[in-house]
Amino acid sequence: MVRGLRQPAGLMTRTLKATGWIMIGLGVLILVFLGYQLVGTNFLTARSQDLGQQTVEEHFVAAQEEIEVVDTLPPPQVDDKDTPEPLPHEDEPPVVHYGEPTPEDGLAFGVMTIPRIEAEHVLFEGVDRATLKKGPGHMPWTPLPGQPGNAVVSGHRTTYGAPFFDLDQLEPGDEILVETVLGTHTYVVRSSIIVAPTAVEVTDPKRGAWLTLTTCNPKFSARERLIISAELVDGPNFAYALADKEFVPQEAS
Repeated sequence: MVRGLRQPAGLMTRTLKATGWIMIGLGVLILVFLGYQLVGTNFLTARSQDLGQQTVEEHFVAAQEEIEVVDTLPPPQVDDKDTPEPLPHEDEPPVVHYGEPTPEDGLAFGVMTIPRIEAEHVLFEGVDRATLKKGPGHMPWTPLPGQPGNAVVSGHRTTYGAPFFDLDQLEPGDEILVETVLGTHTYVVRSSIIVAPTAVEVTDPKRGAWLTLTTCNPKFSARERLIISAELVDGPNFAYALADKEFVPQEAS
């Protein structure tokens, strides 16, 4: 009778040991996975960035012939106190909007530099999961950086190279430089805000030329979104963006 009572206890002991080893094994797997996410993915992204740099240079050469004049606007008006209304510069040519070819999905098309956080990253076309693993991605339904409107770029905060890890350090007045086939576009940060993931209005069109950077917030969480809004202050399309921002079409008489 005594032996019969001891058998269930032995089975329970073996079951607890097996459960313990399984939990330890799962813990190790979780640690390995976290290590891959936080460290291993960085190596993959670094390789994609190296390859992307070469692709960007090739894109710059190939796309030169596809640069075109998209639009023109009248030159800015002169604010002359001696005249009842501002008059246009008669001798100045109209301001020009230069367009560049839209890159294919997943293609490296530019380089973004943020001096404040010592960051430089190749930009890719698209914001799907595969593209964002390579680096910051441009939302295809928004204008390209350097073009009039609101160009939106998204990037990872913690994994896959963590290109936007220190984005929260940016302050109004900090510069963001973006190089595309047209040349270098200089933006100045105007605001840094936190919004809900559903706040899609941050991607809405704007007058002038803007760059919006989006990433998860806080670090290691996707609960919110950190939004950096920067305005174009120099570059091939700056004069046009400024004129577009201030231009009021004349009504037909």
